Amino acid sequence: MGKKIKFSLIYRDMWQSSGKFQPRKDQLERIAPVFVEMGCFARVETNGGAFEQVNLLAGENPNDSVRAYTKILHEAGIQTHMLDRGLNALRMYPVPDDVRALMYKVKHAQGVDIPRIFDGLNDIRNIAPSIKWAKEAGMIPQAALCITTSPIHTLEYYCKLADEEIEAGAEEICLKDMAGIGQPAFLGQLTKMIKDKHPNIVIEYHGHSGPGLSMASMLEVAKNGADILDVAIEPLSWGMVHPDLISVQSMLKNAGFDVPEINMDAYMKARAMTQEFIDEWLGYFINPKNKISSSLLLGCGLPGGMMGSMMADLGGIHATINNLRKKKGEAELSLDDMLIKLFDEVAYVWPRVGYPPLVTPFSQYTKNIALMNLLTIEQGKGRFVMMDDSMWGMILGKSGKVPGEIAPEIVALAKEKGLEFTTADPHTLIPNALDDFRKEMDENGWEYGQDDEELFELAMHPEQYRNYKSGQAKKNFLADLQKAKDAKLGASISIEEATAFKHAKADAIVAPVKGQIFWEFQGDGEAVAATEPFIGKEYAEGDKLCYIQAPWGEFVEVPAALGGQLVEINGKQGSKVNKGDVIAYIQRSEA
Repeated sequence: MGKKIKFSLIYRDMWQSSGKFQPRKDQLERIAPVFVEMGCFARVETNGGAFEQVNLLAGENPNDSVRAYTKILHEAGIQTHMLDRGLNALRMYPVPDDVRALMYKVKHAQGVDIPRIFDGLNDIRNIAPSIKWAKEAGMIPQAALCITTSPIHTLEYYCKLADEEIEAGAEEICLKDMAGIGQPAFLGQLTKMIKDKHPNIVIEYHGHSGPGLSMASMLEVAKNGADILDVAIEPLSWGMVHPDLISVQSMLKNAGFDVPEINMDAYMKARAMTQEFIDEWLGYFINPKNKISSSLLLGCGLPGGMMGSMMADLGGIHATINNLRKKKGEAELSLDDMLIKLFDEVAYVWPRVGYPPLVTPFSQYTKNIALMNLLTIEQGKGRFVMMDDSMWGMILGKSGKVPGEIAPEIVALAKEKGLEFTTADPHTLIPNALDDFRKEMDENGWEYGQDDEELFELAMHPEQYRNYKSGQAKKNFLADLQKAKDAKLGASISIEEATAFKHAKADAIVAPVKGQIFWEFQGDGEAVAATEPFIGKEYAEGDKLCYIQAPWGEFVEVPAALGGQLVEINGKQGSKVNKGDVIAYIQRSEA
């Protein structure tokens, strides 16, 4: 019998790569015993990035979900693991050291065995502290190599990073092929080189299906010593997600590997139950295009899970670009034309911003730079003129060192703007924050929770947690769900009629000054990355809606007029507006 290969079910990532939300606690409790019954999983991914946060956004308590979910799996001898974004922990922007350290204590107490620690820049300075804190908390630290294909991401580059992670205390290595663009032969060689040097280190391969290479990659890494493969199940496997368990097991079994058998009755139960979750509510937030693979992803290297948001972003500027082209007497572009242009622009931008591995959040930053470039090129302004502080933060080194060199034109632009590059260890730039959050909880009379888990949620996701505690998150979510259902059913009136009706009942929130839109602001002169608020969010009279950074540098607060429900957003994060432009519409509450 050949080498033994174990399987890990990536149930959290299956949902993240498909849509917006995760199953509720009651749904996870129902399906966990079925995973056990399948009899083929050594591990299940239970939580991590885009789990805790979206639970809060849905008005659910993620701590209750994690405890209930992991308990069932542990009782059956199945290990649980989570996704950990290193410096960013469970969110999209940096987290203070004391909050990061607390995370491992909380998650271990809740029943999570293994954190998969990755850094979007493969900067060991962002990974090593997490390994240390995870070990101190009693967890098994797994450190990731974010796989991409570029002139500088060589076998030697990745072997050096693996050596550094193992020296820092990592007990396992994950080949995190987040875009599925890792070449099979390369991944096989890399696996062998790491195993030859570190034979006792567990290697787990995580490869998305996007461009279609992951099955070949799985076979190559298995042949060269990988121990565990991440798999998905129908109806969420393939497309932008992961290869299906049945196909992977069949391929390896016929290649002579020792693989576990699958209880197919239980597989069909899990398949049907997952479809039930989709039909009940989760499917309203899933983009059908995420079920489709695309070889085009090989050219730009973007993760497949970004396709949904990327198409929405393209749709947002499609009409604007075509209007500009019409004025110049040029042919209009279809959405497919725009997609190819965006892929080409990502390929242009990526080396010039230092080849950051295209994974959260740096894939988003790189894509956003390319997207803004498409617009400003059509406007005749050239490239790199609409970059917000998040994008500049990556370039300047505030999040870590990019693997390559920043292009001279961008260095010159930074100098022109008075921006400074830094080589400081990123986590030293962020002050500790737990004392302030303890004070807030004390003032509100909120319990810290079992093992300080509620304190941790507030510190990790402040805005989402406050909305969860107030009940506003559930209201926003239910409004969002109803709108999604209405959109799915279709309306009997035209889009133009619906828009006119909506605007007739709403206040237009206009820009008081010319400048750049930011939906959040730290208050010390630094804007931060933020997505737009949810459609359906409620505002009281005079509440802050957003900020505009004026040309002279001042941040001007834009109030939400007389308050009401947010029904439309016209201003994206980082976009530029003129005085009087409509930023959003807020519908006044009925009398």
